[in-house]
Amino acid sequence: MKLDAAQFRNWDRKAITLLGMSGVGKTRLACLLRDAHWFHYSGDYRIGTHYLSEAMSDNVKQKAMQVPLLKKLLLSDSIAISNNITVDNLRAVSTFLGQLGDPEKGGVGLREFKRRQKLHREAEISAMLDVPEFIKRSHDVYDYNHFINDAGGSLCELEDQSVLSTLADNTLIIYIRATEHDEVELIKRAEQAPKPLYYREAFLDEQLEIYLEENNLTYAALIDPDDFVRWVFSRLFYNRIPRYQAIADEYGYTVCTNDIAKVNSEADFLALIEEQL
Repeated sequence: MKLDAAQFRNWDRKAITLLGMSGVGKTRLACLLRDAHWFHYSGDYRIGTHYLSEAMSDNVKQKAMQVPLLKKLLLSDSIAISNNITVDNLRAVSTFLGQLGDPEKGGVGLREFKRRQKLHREAEISAMLDVPEFIKRSHDVYDYNHFINDAGGSLCELEDQSVLSTLADNTLIIYIRATEHDEVELIKRAEQAPKPLYYREAFLDEQLEIYLEENNLTYAALIDPDDFVRWVFSRLFYNRIPRYQAIADEYGYTVCTNDIAKVNSEADFLALIEEQL
């Protein structure tokens, strides 16, 4: 959706999609707007509570079934396992995605890892295609005038035209681009605390081959999960930047993290967007 400043200002039911790498401030901004009575739609929350809910629960149950006491209780329906997911706590989603590598170090084998990656991709596509429905529901059911779509950091990896068309037709797309300083900080933070990530399969295969060769490893089950994430994150980060910029150039607009950092109210945010338009 392309608008000028006046059209945006007069838009009675604003609907905005925030794009960008994890850590650039999308969720902070969405929560700020939520406090100003915007409907906060979290793609990761939708994924965890709807599209991957059963797969995530089954993964935990499989682990529990390996413990004799828990197995007996589960089989007799004496206990139940469910995901406790909130917009502010999405750890169950990332835990299911997992990290590639040695199972003895908490890693996931390559075949299972790719299966989960595929499930996550399909779930993220579905969650983004749900945006128009939730824009309508946010107004009709919950009486919100404005809508903010807090999209996942891997959206640029989906390579699904229907997602981009849906978001562009129904929302104003804002890409939050990290400054050079913030790029360094985001990479440093990711290396200090490695977390599960989504990869396009072609990118994963390419980088995995390089990593195995550099470390003289013969297969993925020998990988230290945290070490691989530390090694691959900067490569993934810089691979995503042009992908996000291409989306913004064609469908939306770009703001920088230093501008977003100055936003402390709904008024600040609206003024920033108008300035960009």
